[in-house]
Amino acid sequence: MKNLVLALCLGGLSLSACAVQNEPAAAATAAVTPAVREMVQKAIRSLAPNINVDVIEPAPMPGFYQVIASGQMLYISADGKYMMHGDLIDLGRKQNASDDAWARFRKAELAKVPESERIVYAPANPKYTISVFTDVNCGFCRALHEHIADFNKEGIAVEYLAWPREGLVTTAGGPTPTYTEMVSVWCAKDRKAAFTAAKQGRPPAPTTCLNPVKDQFNLGVRLGVNGTPAIYGPDGRTLGGYVTPEQLLQALKQGG
Repeated sequence: MKNLVLALCLGGLSLSACAVQNEPAAAATAAVTPAVREMVQKAIRSLAPNINVDVIEPAPMPGFYQVIASGQMLYISADGKYMMHGDLIDLGRKQNASDDAWARFRKAELAKVPESERIVYAPANPKYTISVFTDVNCGFCRALHEHIADFNKEGIAVEYLAWPREGLVTTAGGPTPTYTEMVSVWCAKDRKAAFTAAKQGRPPAPTTCLNPVKDQFNLGVRLGVNGTPAIYGPDGRTLGGYVTPEQLLQALKQGG
């Protein structure tokens, strides 16, 4: 997860970019051709060979491509000579110009996760549905789950995905305790009951099965998750970490 950031920092290329958007993105840079894809992948892999590139598209600022790779937002110059890492700020609109690209990517990727692989708490007719990457031992995650009935009362369906903050493997090479516990939750006969109990400090009996915990953790990394809870709205926009039902409802009404 940290390989690309480390490589960028060591290479002296970890920069944030600011620009005033004067042209639409489509006109800012040439189309993303196969040759462009090859150039971008070559540029990134020259620093971090094992990095997977997920998205390449014209950047909002002229002369650059906007790239999402292994949970990082990058900007590669059209000639492949320069790379910037971080957020792009539109000074005219006073907004993060990287947010739209992240939202599109997250919405598309989250849509691929079937409801059967999530742990869902939903009212009969939800007005909104949010995706939450969570850890059963995270204090703020536990505090958030205490309000689950209130979220549902406000018409908000909460769909949990697994993201053990310890990662999947210890330095000794075995599974982390939190990963093992979350596998047991997802493999429990009553997932929701096991999930709530784990949030209250009562871990389920150890068990294993075919489960999505590893895949969901890796998905979170690709989507830029770096802590829990990580809440995303139906449009893929970030809605924060711990929030109250009132704060979350207001954010959803405002579109993120």
